[in-house]
Amino acid sequence: MNITLLPGESKIDTWTILYEPPKSGKFNGKLLVTNKRLLYDAKFDYSAKGILEEFLYIKWGSEGFLEISKEDIVSVEVQKSFLSKKCIVTLKDGSRHTFNYGAMNIDKCAAAIQTK
Repeated sequence: MNITLLPGESKIDTWTILYEPPKSGKFNGKLLVTNKRLLYDAKFDYSAKGILEEFLYIKWGSEGFLEISKEDIVSVEVQKSFLSKKCIVTLKDGSRHTFNYGAMNIDKCAAAIQTK
């Protein structure tokens, strides 16, 4: 990801991870976590609707881009099951944004999201 960092902002780490927005859908892409923001570059709509659209249209580049200021985060919750490790980020507006790392350990990602 080519991102211009804000003054005083530093990169913590990046993950290729699934993102589940508050309304619906599943996206595969890259999550960049800095000390000030979460930046998600969605590359592929993994939902059934998105897969159907892939067959109908040729797409280039990103599906979309998400930016979350860490100042807007009110809680970070980790949920783990055998094949699903999730980090659920709740914002001031009540919306819940889920980052799903599959069977991989999500703890380092959750810690980075909580680091300011």
